[in-house]
Amino acid sequence: MPPTLASLVQHSALKLTVRAGADRLGTPVRWAHASELADPVRYMEGGELLLVTATNLDAESPEGMRRYVRRLAGSGVVGVGFAVGVNYDEVPKALVDAAEEAGLPLLEVPRRTPFIAIAKAVSSEIAADQYRAVTAGFEAQRELTRAALAGDGPAELLTRLAAHVDGWAALYDASGAVVAAAPDWAARRAARLTPDVERLRDRPAPASVVVGGTDDRVELQSLGTGRRARGALAVGTGSALGTAERYAVHSAVALLTLTTARSRSLQGAEQRLGAAVLRMLLAGQPDHARAVAGDLYGGLLDAPFRLLIAEACEPSNTAQLAEVMETAASRSGETVLMVPEGERLVVLAADGGAAVAACAAYAQAQEERPAHEPAPDTEVVVGLSAPAGPIAVSAAYKQAEQALSVARRRGRALVEHEELATGSVLPLLADDAVRAFADAMLRALYEHDTKGRGDLVASLRAWLSHHGQWDAAAADLGVHRHTLRYRMRRVEEILGRSLDDPDTRMELWLALKVTNPATVS
Repeated sequence: MPPTLASLVQHSALKLTVRAGADRLGTPVRWAHASELADPVRYMEGGELLLVTATNLDAESPEGMRRYVRRLAGSGVVGVGFAVGVNYDEVPKALVDAAEEAGLPLLEVPRRTPFIAIAKAVSSEIAADQYRAVTAGFEAQRELTRAALAGDGPAELLTRLAAHVDGWAALYDASGAVVAAAPDWAARRAARLTPDVERLRDRPAPASVVVGGTDDRVELQSLGTGRRARGALAVGTGSALGTAERYAVHSAVALLTLTTARSRSLQGAEQRLGAAVLRMLLAGQPDHARAVAGDLYGGLLDAPFRLLIAEACEPSNTAQLAEVMETAASRSGETVLMVPEGERLVVLAADGGAAVAACAAYAQAQEERPAHEPAPDTEVVVGLSAPAGPIAVSAAYKQAEQALSVARRRGRALVEHEELATGSVLPLLADDAVRAFADAMLRALYEHDTKGRGDLVASLRAWLSHHGQWDAAAADLGVHRHTLRYRMRRVEEILGRSLDDPDTRMELWLALKVTNPATVS
C-alpha cells in the first residue's frame, strides 16, 4: 500500500512526533513538499505532506493560523510537518490548536531531520508500493493466462480475477447476456447490469464505464478490437481499483479479447463446415452429410429440425438475429447450424428448441413495433419450414423459401410453412402482379357495365358461384335464366374466351376474388 502519515511516524530514522490529528494518520501521502509561502495552496494538487519552518508566517497568531490551516485542509493537503529549532524552538500552540480544530494532522520535525530525508522516505515508499503492485500485477497476469489456456472456458479465469480484486467478475456475450460469473452469487447481480452493457456495446471498442454506488463499484470493459464489441467484462469491488488490481483487469480484458477473436475464427471454420453439410443435405446425400458433420452437427441431424431462411437488406442485419439464436442455443446446450448466404442466413435448428423460439420472439418484437415508429436497420424477414429430417432438407428449403416469399408479400416478419397449408389460398395471391393480371382480365367487363349496358360482372360472379347452374344463379340475381344466358354469351364475346373451358372459369373466379378487397386479408 502507498505510504501514510502513520508509516512516516513509525519510520525510525525520521523521529517525527504527532502534535495534532492523531486519528487521521492512516491517510495516504502522495508526496512531501516544502514551502515557506504564506499561501501555497495554488501549488498543491492534493495528497501532499507540507513541510514548513514558518519563515514567513506568524505561527503564534491564533486567527492567522486558523485561516492558514483551513486553506491547507480545503486544498487537500493531508498533513503539515513543522520543523522545530529553526524559527521556533517548539511547535506554536496557535498552530497546534488550529490543526486540532481543522482535523489536520500536524507532525513535529526535529532539527536533525532534514526535509529532504522525509521527501526521500515518501519517494522510497511510493516506489516500493509501485514495485509491489507491478509484481502482483505480473503474477496475476501469469495466473490468468494459465487459466485462459486451461481450456475450461472463462469460469476459472473469472474466479481468479475475482480473487485478485477481492470482489466479483462476470462475462457478457455480444447480446448482453451473462455467460459466466464468479463467485456464483454474482450472476444475479451481473444480470441487472444488462442495460448498461447494451449501451457500452454501441460504443467503439475498447470502451469502459463505471456504474454502481460507493459500496458496490462496478467497472464495465468492452471486449474486442473491431467497430462493434464482442462482449463485456464486469468487475465489482467495494472501492476504486488499485494499481495491482488494474493490472489484473487489463490482463483479463486482453485474454478474453484474444479468446473472443479465437472463437470468431473457430466460428468461421464451423460455418464453412456447416455450409458443406448443408450442400450435401440439399443434394440428397444425408449419409455423406452425417459423416462430414461428425460430433459438431451430427446430433442436430438425429432429431427433427426446422430450416429457416432470414433475409434483410444488409448482411449485417441478419447478424443480430444470428447472435440472438446462437445465444439461446448456447444457453440450452443445443446445436445450431448457420450458413450466411449474402443478404440471407440459412439455419438448421432443433424443432421446438430454444433457437427457433428465440427467432419467433425476435420476429414478434419486430411486428409489435408501433406503426408510427420507423423500421429499424435490423429488420429481417424469416421463412420457416415444417419439421424435417436429413432426407427431406431439399423440400424443407423450398418450404422456407415459399414461406419467406409470403412473408415479404404480407409484410410479416415471420411466416411458418404450416400457415400456407391452412385457411384460404387467396391471401397468397395478394400481390401487385396478381392484381394487375386480374384487373387486365376484367377491365373490359367493368367498362361495359359502367356504360349502363348490363351487369356482366355481378352476373358472372353469380353464375360461377353456383357452378354454372342457370336457374339458381338467375334466382340469386332476380332475372330470368334466358337473360342470364344472354349475359354470359356477351361475357364470352367481350373476353374472346369460352366459359366451357375450366381454365377460363378458374382464372375468372380468382380474378373476381382478388379484385374484391373484402376477400383478401
